[in-house]
Amino acid sequence: MAAMPVVLSGCQYMPREGLFNDCRDGGLPGPLADHELVKATWEGIDTRQVWDSHCHLIGVGDSDAGIWVNPNMRSLWHPIQLTQFRFYFNASCAQAGRRETIDEGVVQRLLDLHADLPEGFRYMLLAFDFYHDHDGNIRREYSPFHTPNDYALKIAKSHPGQFEWIASIHPYRQDALSALQAAVDNQARAIKWLPSVMGIDANNPKCDAFYAALAKHKLPLLTHVGAEYALHTPDGQAYNNPLLFRRALDHGVRVIFAHCATLGESIDIDKGKHAAKVPNLDLFARLMAEPRYENLALGDIAGITQVNRDRWKVERIIESDEWHDRLIYGSDYPLPGVMPVFSPLNFVDWNMLSNGEAETLSAVRRHNPALFDVMLKRHIRVKGKRLKASVFESRRHFAS
Repeated sequence: MAAMPVVLSGCQYMPREGLFNDCRDGGLPGPLADHELVKATWEGIDTRQVWDSHCHLIGVGDSDAGIWVNPNMRSLWHPIQLTQFRFYFNASCAQAGRRETIDEGVVQRLLDLHADLPEGFRYMLLAFDFYHDHDGNIRREYSPFHTPNDYALKIAKSHPGQFEWIASIHPYRQDALSALQAAVDNQARAIKWLPSVMGIDANNPKCDAFYAALAKHKLPLLTHVGAEYALHTPDGQAYNNPLLFRRALDHGVRVIFAHCATLGESIDIDKGKHAAKVPNLDLFARLMAEPRYENLALGDIAGITQVNRDRWKVERIIESDEWHDRLIYGSDYPLPGVMPVFSPLNFVDWNMLSNGEAETLSAVRRHNPALFDVMLKRHIRVKGKRLKASVFESRRHFAS
């Protein structure tokens, strides 16, 4: 999950799109649905290949789904976590009045948004495991929430034309390998980690057997890298260092580095544990440049257009043509619906969009933040360059 705008780097501190999502129903109005900018989004893209690799399946646990949310996320005694929680659920537009439970409302909202998307587009729903300690024990007090694998699988099977699913398995679990086999048997498309939130040191030998199994099954590992501000990080940011994943890559695991590591800095541990910190994007770039990782190191573009991303990082991703066939579209949903987190006007300021394009994007966002996210990433330009169609045709990285 990408960062909330706790610190805005190189951007406005005041939200330019308002604070709250007004959750408009009914699909895109005709003038927007027929707008040339909407239609141009899909030109040159095989929409049957567009899978959103980074879609959070959240809830509050008011159904029989097994979803669990840490009480701190809903407590006045923890105002930062409470504020984040309220923004996420405002963004998901899961009003309980529309469905029997909020958990069901989250899924229904995704289905409603999908109606404006082209045939073949699928969301890849992310399960989310608990924090585990070094002995493999669940520690709920450190976990922000839990979305079970069985629930993500159930929703994906119930709506095969709209959803795929990604399992989440902590590698320290005693049953990690059997859980991975079950995920493979049930056609999970990848495994999801958020190391600093789950308590995973990717360079720990405890992970080796799990890496060997991932490589055997040719299942990608989708992992957050770079600073994490959206959720509480019990172990700090050290576990989000991209270089820790050399261990996985050296086992032959395809690693999808979420957000292309576009937030924060980490110690350059290639030069020693006391070396200076450098931007995480530079560490990601180093891994992408190594010939031995050419077919293993990938990046997803979820979150890279949020207001807390520096201009030079967006420019570098778009200008790095050699990366594009190894970049994967992801939205980080529901964050595109968190109104302060995005502003097309920032890209007008950076000469990456025109005023007219920004106006249309903002109008689309009010009705469909999922479509907005694709459109924004498809249309931003740097010196005439934009992300290639292959970035959005992501299915090939997951479909066996």
